[in-house]
Amino acid sequence: MLIPRLLGVSLALVCLAGAVADDRPGHSAHGSAFDSGLRQRPWKMEGIGRSHFAITAKNPEVQEWFDQGNTLLHSFWFEEAERSFRWCLKLEPENAMAYWGLAACSLNWFSEPALDSPEAKRGLEFLKGAVRRKASVSARERMYIEAWDTAFTGENMDRSRVLAAELQKILLAHPDDVEAKALYALYGINGGYAYQTELVIRQVLDKEPEHPGAHHYRIHNWDYVSTEQALESCRKYGGIAPNIGHSNHMPGHNYSKLGMWHEAAISMDSATRVEVKYMSERLALPFETWNFAHNRNYLSYIHEQLGMERASLAGSRALIAAPRDQLRNKEDDLGAYGQGLQALTRCLIKFERWDEVLKPGVIPWRDLPTDKAAKAFADSLAHIGLGNLIEARATLNELRALAKAQSEKDKAWGVDLGFAADAAEGLLRAAEGDTLEATRLLLQAASAEQKKRENGSYRNDPPPYPWPVYRVLGDVYLARGENRLAIDAYGRALKVEANDAFSLSGLARAHGALGEKEQAARFAGRLAYVWSGADAGLKWRKLVDDAGNKAEPVAETPAPERPYRLDLLAKLGPLDWEPFAAPGLECRDADGKTVRLEDYRGKNVLLVFYLNEGCVHCVEQLVAINKRASEWAEANTVVLAVSSTPPEKNKESQKLGGLAMRLLSDSNHDNARRFTSYDDFEEIELHSTILIDAKGRVHWKRTGGDPFTDMDFLIKEVKRMNEPARSVSGL
Repeated sequence: MLIPRLLGVSLALVCLAGAVADDRPGHSAHGSAFDSGLRQRPWKMEGIGRSHFAITAKNPEVQEWFDQGNTLLHSFWFEEAERSFRWCLKLEPENAMAYWGLAACSLNWFSEPALDSPEAKRGLEFLKGAVRRKASVSARERMYIEAWDTAFTGENMDRSRVLAAELQKILLAHPDDVEAKALYALYGINGGYAYQTELVIRQVLDKEPEHPGAHHYRIHNWDYVSTEQALESCRKYGGIAPNIGHSNHMPGHNYSKLGMWHEAAISMDSATRVEVKYMSERLALPFETWNFAHNRNYLSYIHEQLGMERASLAGSRALIAAPRDQLRNKEDDLGAYGQGLQALTRCLIKFERWDEVLKPGVIPWRDLPTDKAAKAFADSLAHIGLGNLIEARATLNELRALAKAQSEKDKAWGVDLGFAADAAEGLLRAAEGDTLEATRLLLQAASAEQKKRENGSYRNDPPPYPWPVYRVLGDVYLARGENRLAIDAYGRALKVEANDAFSLSGLARAHGALGEKEQAARFAGRLAYVWSGADAGLKWRKLVDDAGNKAEPVAETPAPERPYRLDLLAKLGPLDWEPFAAPGLECRDADGKTVRLEDYRGKNVLLVFYLNEGCVHCVEQLVAINKRASEWAEANTVVLAVSSTPPEKNKESQKLGGLAMRLLSDSNHDNARRFTSYDDFEEIELHSTILIDAKGRVHWKRTGGDPFTDMDFLIKEVKRMNEPARSVSGL
């Protein structure tokens, strides 16, 4: 087979000839900041709530799109907010506030002080565009632009504090500006001043009772402070913006802290289904939706707390199986794979599935320091649980070595291996019969954990560890018959994990052993309530029942709850992401014959949208793909390369290069639009690389100004795509 060297040379000359006009085909004419993000036109969105931010605009439609973008910003849906603000620029290219909106999508409440990330740098570029055009807007609007400029380009690294001070200036000049009050509440959030922020939020809600930002920010304001103060907004927020994942998700944070596990599950379940539906409808993948992996991990954690072991494991496996991003998920524990591993490990430990923990392949560990530490921790507990004390000591030594080498930065992030090692060794000492040392180590670990919780450095969002250390200390005391000490330890555990069923089980048994029937019945009733929809046969429930402490369900929650069941929200759509049906493809090949995806049913398709025969980078991509022709064939994969090039030119190129792929013509860009490979803002073609399985479903894609050339990654993903789905029952 000929390598298309001549094709590459001839097309390179064409590219060079046109370099003066456009030397970056597929890239935005407005600068690199516009090269990423969603590049297809927005649509009028329903179920997102309402807000109005008056701006200077000649075209009334600009105000409508700006309001939609601003409303989405209030629910932290940055990707879609950016799409709406971009359309404002499509209609009015010099609109300063549209640039401000784009800047606010990237320079937001989550921005790190140093602003070194690519996303922050994009935001700074957008902000420059707003500053350059600020003379064209009202004095009030200029104050917003200048507020962001002062906060994000100044030397003071406390960005939120500076921004709150600047927003206060806007409020003093424009006391009726509801949007300024809402943003002031957000950027003024500080645990020590939560009541002060609450008063501002009330002013917003007095004017606009269903303002999505006010309810959202109230939830964040009281989170970790006095969580029950936000219950009213928790009840309302999801209903105000039902079609936004985050508006359903955030109440679940507060419900979890209050031990309202049924309501928490309803929140996170709704959020997950809403996001899955959005991804399916908009051809988005899990790694393109910032909140999805976090939300799904949280739902798995809540399923654990409800005794829904199988549902929790199913969710963790779905996260691990989700598409991976070659750029974002290398060592990122916040990505779907890392969060899936966390959820899977946490659940297997919590429900003491020791054989599965140790069975190779059940937990698909990576060769990363974080995974090595998590594996050493999990293996130590599993060996202890199975009575393999010599093996437990060996894996514990590995954990100790990793803890010793852990950086202070990693400890500050919330996963402190030191107290994890102390907890594991405490359990090992207990198994060895060394009562005093076991107690000392577990108390030391519990104290270290408590200090981290108090100073805010314990990652509890959801927790990476399977239990508060006080809970396993209670288990150790209970096993030794020290029931009073067990009751104290379980009570301390409940203060940080309210209505935790495992602690409730221990309390029912400890009080029962002391003959305190009324107290035993109370905790047994609370357990029965939390686990009213739990899997059958869980030992913690059975131990309570067998001890004669069986009781009717009793709720002890700050507010009434709706009972959660797995099928409760099925009408919203599926719970876990699955590959979505590919859009229709209808192109013409080099002979003018119509080609459709259905023609390749039973085979995988590597679908490549390239710009045209005049793009040297496109040629490089096609050459790279062509070099691996035998591997594609071995993986039951055909390659289809689509551009706007007419069939007759494709025929000429096909002959010249000897390409082992079909070059297809999409003359009007209709197919490119269906596959989101067209920039509607600038009306230019984009590069897209898409993996479609033998059933015609999209598993992975990348779209942007540059072609995707990591063939090793693509081949690995095709092989993963070919693997049969692993059932949770096989764990």
